[in-house]
Amino acid sequence: MKTLKEYIEEADKQGVAIGHFNISDSEGLKAVVESATELGVPVIIGVSEKERSFLGVAEIRVLVQAERDKGLPVFLNADHTYSIEASKEAVDNTFDAVIIDGAEKPFFENVMMTMEVVKYAREKAPEMLVEGELGFIGSGSLVRDEIPDGVSEATQTTPEDAKKFVEETGVDLFAPSVGNVHGLVRSGEPKLNIERIKEINAVVGVPLVLHGASGNTDEEVSASIDAGIRIVHINTELRVAYKKGIEKGLSSDEVAPYKFMAEGVAEMKKIVTAKLKVFNKIK
Repeated sequence: MKTLKEYIEEADKQGVAIGHFNISDSEGLKAVVESATELGVPVIIGVSEKERSFLGVAEIRVLVQAERDKGLPVFLNADHTYSIEASKEAVDNTFDAVIIDGAEKPFFENVMMTMEVVKYAREKAPEMLVEGELGFIGSGSLVRDEIPDGVSEATQTTPEDAKKFVEETGVDLFAPSVGNVHGLVRSGEPKLNIERIKEINAVVGVPLVLHGASGNTDEEVSASIDAGIRIVHINTELRVAYKKGIEKGLSSDEVAPYKFMAEGVAEMKKIVTAKLKVFNKIK
């Protein structure tokens, strides 16, 4: 099977993006994998530090490997990892990728943390991809009333800083702040800065990752992919759909978990399938 890096390179040639979906349990995995398999596209399973703690690092690795053993292009990413130690744990457990997230730290400290993770990954797992993040987009998968403090056009990642960060750290993937925000915003999502994505893409020399894409319109996301985004993250929309489905299942008289939980899987699949069609330009 091709590596994640090779699939990203293929996506770049085709002008599409790989979908990245966070999960917290086997139901989430089932929804994502079934949707990707039905469409015949690769997919990335994301687990943040708290999601890894809930699921278990070894457990999620085994679950994803079981799908890979079927020949399915399913990859595992240690999403939003805030410490060097937790990043090394992902490397040691042979994840396909890890994000060392120092976006809230000063530029120099972010660079130093990221450099250490890149060095460790190169020594222990050369095929593993390391992603760095620069520019604050809020934190947490929440449904918010307002855009988080500190997220504004003035704080978006500049092409100059992006270029410097990538050159100094040696990351394989880069996640900028370009109008994106984690979570869903009831008062309205900020607009993605498509021109800024183009400017950053022109100078960094590595694939770009769009975090916090829940809530952005299909048109905006498509434009960001055309501008150079090669991985798109979805989490909050999936969680909202899951909760909706479970509530529907629990409202019945059904007591078999695999039956009432199936409602949650079905709702998640609707979201995953629709997003993957947009990311992969499938009509």
